[in-house]
Amino acid sequence: MIVTLKQKPYRGLPMEGFIANWYNRNTGRDQRRFEAVTRAVAVTVPPGSRVLEVAPGPGFLAILIAKLARYQVTGLDISRSFVRIAQQNAARAGVEIDFQQGDAAHMPFPDGSFDHVVCMAAFKNFSDPVGALNEIHRVLRPGGSASIYDLRKDASLRDIDEEVQRMRLSPLNALFTKWVFRHVLLRTAHGPDALQRMAGQSRFGRCEIVEDGIGLEMRLRS
Repeated sequence: MIVTLKQKPYRGLPMEGFIANWYNRNTGRDQRRFEAVTRAVAVTVPPGSRVLEVAPGPGFLAILIAKLARYQVTGLDISRSFVRIAQQNAARAGVEIDFQQGDAAHMPFPDGSFDHVVCMAAFKNFSDPVGALNEIHRVLRPGGSASIYDLRKDASLRDIDEEVQRMRLSPLNALFTKWVFRHVLLRTAHGPDALQRMAGQSRFGRCEIVEDGIGLEMRLRS
């Protein structure tokens, strides 16, 4: 008998329990990058649009977008802990967001459900990135858009250390975060050429890459 093992939908450790709670406490200290993406959404996405955040984690970006009171916001995360934490954070912020648990490569949404999809600091962790891009394309309405923000593979260690200093972490958490950037995140991050190849293999067919600091944005249109 041949046994087929199902591919894990994410790379690395599961963001559950203690790890998810640590990430929630420390990531929420610095809202600058979430605020920057929220401003970009407000400028480029028309009012009344349906917005999906893929892998929202604790939900900080989704909450800021919902606070604009211009969009219907949904979040999809593989982590049950993050779904629970994001729901609690949204309730404390006084905004209504539909957070659901699910796999980015097998989304539980009908075709054409959203006008815009955003994904931040998570795409490098997807074990099936092309499958995730195909699903993003499927759930977008014709003419919809998507923005994927992530770490640049060629980001310098000096730039990363300076970015961590701006996060206002405790000395111990700053040291641990630098270690994660250097030895985990940079290893799994994608470069512009790799992202272009993935987009070309997906239903999108192409993408635009915009570099910014230690990160980049992958812009897609259905």
